[in-house]
Amino acid sequence: MKTIIATPNAPAAIGTYSQAVKVDNTVYLSGQIGLDPASMQLVEGIEAQIHQVFKNLSAVCQTSGGKLADIVKLNVFLTDLAHFPKVNEIMGQYFQQPYPARAAVGVAALPRSALVEADAVIVIGQAIDK
Repeated sequence: MKTIIATPNAPAAIGTYSQAVKVDNTVYLSGQIGLDPASMQLVEGIEAQIHQVFKNLSAVCQTSGGKLADIVKLNVFLTDLAHFPKVNEIMGQYFQQPYPARAAVGVAALPRSALVEADAVIVIGQAIDK
């Protein structure tokens, strides 16, 4: 049985998808770009966009009953891989060890000319083995 997750604290879907879908204790989060959920406008600059992406992911995690620490897999998409060190730096403000598995991919373009996008999979209620 699947449950659709939706929150006004993250940007509304701008296409034919849900913010997240929960199946049992696993939640599949759709990609988030640096849209401010109130204005639905892209925030300015790579640093602000990276922060907003993690804030948006966090809001969806919380609505699903989890938190960023429950992320087991994170995918990051960048239009310029030169920004990858900045992603690492800012990600360290939102995550602690043990870190999730992660992929970072360079892409030609993202929706609304965003510079970064991330999606994730979280597992809720599972103890993390350190």
